Amino acid sequence: MKKEVLISGASIAGLTLAYWMNRYGYRVTVVEIAKGLRRGGAPIDVRGNALQVAAEMGILNKIKAKEFVHIDRMVNAQNETLATFNVNAQEEYRGDIEIHRDDLSDILLGCIPAGEVTFLFENRIEKLAQHNDRVAVSFKTGETRNFDFVFGADGTHSSVRKLVFGEEEQFSKFFGAYFAIVEATDIAHESGGSVYHEPGKMAALYQFKHVVNAFVVFRSPKLDYDYRNDQQHKEILKENFEGSAWRIPEILHTMVNADNLYFDEVCQIHMPTWSKGRVALVGDAAHTASFPTGMGTSLAMEGAYILAKQLHQEENYHTAFAKYDETYRPYVKEVQSRITRGLNWLVPTTVEGIQGAIQQVAEQRLGENI
Repeated sequence: MKKEVLISGASIAGLTLAYWMNRYGYRVTVVEIAKGLRRGGAPIDVRGNALQVAAEMGILNKIKAKEFVHIDRMVNAQNETLATFNVNAQEEYRGDIEIHRDDLSDILLGCIPAGEVTFLFENRIEKLAQHNDRVAVSFKTGETRNFDFVFGADGTHSSVRKLVFGEEEQFSKFFGAYFAIVEATDIAHESGGSVYHEPGKMAALYQFKHVVNAFVVFRSPKLDYDYRNDQQHKEILKENFEGSAWRIPEILHTMVNADNLYFDEVCQIHMPTWSKGRVALVGDAAHTASFPTGMGTSLAMEGAYILAKQLHQEENYHTAFAKYDETYRPYVKEVQSRITRGLNWLVPTTVEGIQGAIQQVAEQRLGENI
């Protein structure tokens, strides 16, 4: 009889894990609180070992075919171009692929054989009880089912992690900044992206497919806020960006009137272990690296692959989970250590820092042309 697994979250990590667990002969169910695959968000990067994972899944060429190539610019308050750049043309990222999140989700879903994985949309895990031979799960719908293993692939604010390991606060590390992103249907913008800086603040507009995304980041001490309180988020943004220059008034107006605003703190998840009993975490639920590292998607894909592979190779799941942790943790820690460098480049705190970032970009572009 096939072993049954439940994956919470139809995310990049969740879909990748679903593919591999199904390929290795498990009966897979994915539960997702949204009505379907989550849509929107900024483009993401497939980098490093995740490219090899994609190749083994047979989807690397499909990802390459959907590559999002664009040139971005750093601008001043008058919207004049100060420097242009392409992140994936830089030496350390050369060969990496930027792709729209929706495209990657569709590709991952499409590589799962039709009918072989069960998806429970508009549902979630309400209770979870571990036993020696199974995990009993109660769903929002009232149904209760038993699974051999449960995997949390449900993001930074993972409900599986909270149910099994405890409150998020004990694992979350704050890095002194907050960010917001919104689909700005009422803002016109040319192709590519434009990035504007003020000390301790960054705002950007990006044209992605048929929609403009507005993105802001600001440095701040830790705030007493509820990440579910949309109105509170809008007040925080007004307090921090009113009076700013460039196109920030347009962006701010769009954000405070939006019903699709995403607001959160720049943080990472650091856990002493990624498994407990028959439950394991993967992707951001286990080890959020945060966007300044540019590695969240790649870590999710590679981690899902390693977790599934260890379970396939080891007869004892305790050994498999331990090897997943031992094998992957050193690399995750190295990636997480890049956040300060990334944040300093994205959101310099001084005028001199902004000028240095512009100069760095200008020199990189010059090097590309030599």
